[in-house]
Order: sequence, then structure tokens, then C-alpha cells
Amino acid sequence: MKIVLTGGITGGHIYPALAIGDKFKENNPGCEIIYIAHGESLERSIIPAAGYDLYEVASEPLDRRNIFRLIGTIFKTLRGTSAAYKIMKKFKPDVVISTGSYVSVPVVFAGSRYGASIYIHEQNGFPGMSNRLLSRYAKKVFTGFESAKQYFKDDNNIMHTGNPVRKEFSGRDRLTDRNNLGINESDLVIMIFGGSLGSETTNMIGEAVSRKYADTIGYTVIWGTGKNYYQNIIDRFEDEGFFPSNLKISAYIENMPEILSASDISVSRSGAISTAEITMEGRAAIFVPSPNVTEDHQYYNAKAVVDKGGAFVVRENDETCDEVIKLIDKLDSDRDKIREMEAASNMMAPINAAEIIYDTIMETYK
Repeated sequence: MKIVLTGGITGGHIYPALAIGDKFKENNPGCEIIYIAHGESLERSIIPAAGYDLYEVASEPLDRRNIFRLIGTIFKTLRGTSAAYKIMKKFKPDVVISTGSYVSVPVVFAGSRYGASIYIHEQNGFPGMSNRLLSRYAKKVFTGFESAKQYFKDDNNIMHTGNPVRKEFSGRDRLTDRNNLGINESDLVIMIFGGSLGSETTNMIGEAVSRKYADTIGYTVIWGTGKNYYQNIIDRFEDEGFFPSNLKISAYIENMPEILSASDISVSRSGAISTAEITMEGRAAIFVPSPNVTEDHQYYNAKAVVDKGGAFVVRENDETCDEVIKLIDKLDSDRDKIREMEAASNMMAPINAAEIIYDTIMETYK
């Protein structure tokens, strides 16, 4: 069996594809898998490191507001489709699995033209434009949230599975991971993460938390700024000479399974995959949903965990930093509450998502 994975630009699209690919390699060691993406820096960093050959094709997001850019996007997509088709003629895939983003469009077009069976996974409660467009070619559309079904025209091929999470998030031990990271076993560990690109709001929170606990015994702060913000923050801190001994700051948290495992409190946006990873690890969360997403889907991602007692949600406004700090203080003074939230969070984990997707593809692809 030969499989093409596609979906990229952000970790929210890349990691589910890798989780599905890993499940195929685990259950069907003889299968061959390649990954076709746009060639962004995050794709080049993550995908080969996960053990997949990366092929790059041209692609571009659709901008309907500008007729000239729209025409350019169409031509670039056609070039990308042609390039992807050449790859497929050589590789001869049985299946193409897409997890979305604009890079998936030429790859799915090419896969359909070649005659491969198409499968799509949509992570969010409100599907992206690419997956809605491409769903007509799919044998099955897998969804991370039940609510996504209503947005697809043909709901007969929709299957709710939850969001697949990498196996590295399973079976971890907090104390072992703390020892590996050089973190005191008794510390309150707070992780702040704004995604691969970062966000101004999560970075304001990261700075506020870092300054509050700077060099304070018993606390560790782990902060992923996102690549768009990292250098500016580091430059400011260097000018101040502000580098607390208990702050671990990076542009991107590469070892997220280990970091989440070591943490007590996670502060982040509530994208579908981040939410799934946090619940898979069973960590108490403070979610700050992005207000700049369609249908406010990040709020509803967060609310699903909040309703079970595994998280708090803080809306983005002028008081966001203060509200997050107050919640951290509240949890700091009641460590039993953290443990209760961890158990509730873990109850929401999509434990079998990748397995369900694997089984369904194996049953239907021919």
C-alpha cells in the first residue's frame, strides 16, 4: 500500500497527518508513505524529522478580494497540481490523505486525477475552505468535532473520529520528563504557547507570567513565543538584561509531548490540535481563544473541555493578562484543583482517533 499525506503550513495541519501516517506505519509496516507540502520552514523542520520524505509543490491561499491575485492563485494551483501529478505517476499511491490548508488543494486535485482514493480530515468545528472544496472528491471526510458535519454538502460520507494525536503524547511520566528537562520535581510548571507563528496576546501573557515569577524558587515558566515574535522579544530582554533562571523561552516548542507532560498549567489558544494534545496529556488548561477565526470555533473547542471541568476560558480583551494571572494564582493556592482538572481534561482525550481513521481507510480504499 502506498500513501500520500498532505496538509501543512501550521502544526495544526501537519501533526494530525503525521499521527495518521504513524498509525499506518505501526499497523502496516510494509506500507510506503510520502508527504507533499508547500515547503514552508515548519514543514521542512517537522516532516523529515518525523521520518517522511517531503516533496514540495506550488500553492497559495485563495484571495477573492483581489482579481489579479485570484488569477495568480489559479495559475499557481495549476502548476502545483501538475507537479503533484508527476510525483504521483512516479510513486503510484493508493490513497491520498489530506488534513487541510491551501497546500492540500493541488495535491488532492492531482490525487483524484491519478485515481487514488481520497480521504480528508477536518480538525475544527467549522471546516476550512480547502476541506469544504475538496470534500466532493473524498471517499470519507473525518471530523474532529461533531459540529463540522453540518457544513459539508454531502453528509453521507462524514465520519466523526476526533482529532488524531501523535503517539508521543501517550504513556508519559511527569517526573521522568521533568528530570530530563532539568526541572525540579516540586515546581509549579506553567507553559505558555501561542502556536508556530505566535500571537500578541499569548506573548503578553507569557511576559507577564515570566516577570511575576522571575527567579522565584518553586516555579518554572516555559514560553513558546512563535517565530514571528521571538527575535523582538529576545532583543528587548537582552537590552534589559532580563533572563530569569527559571524561564525557558523559545520560538517554537519542538518537544511538546515532553513539555506538556512536565507542566502543571497550560496557557494557550484553543486550536483543535492544541486542545486535543492538552487533553491527551491530561493537563489543566487556561484557554484564550483567538477572536480572529471563523464562527468563533476556538471558543467552542475550549468550551467542550471547560464544560467537563478540565479548563478555564478567558476571552481576549484589555483584562486578559490580569484574568490569566488570577487563575494561575487560584490554581497555585489549590494544587488539588489542578489534579482534579487533569483528570477531567484527560476524559476528553481523543484516544482512538488515529486507529478509527486507519481502520476505516483500510476497509474502504479499494
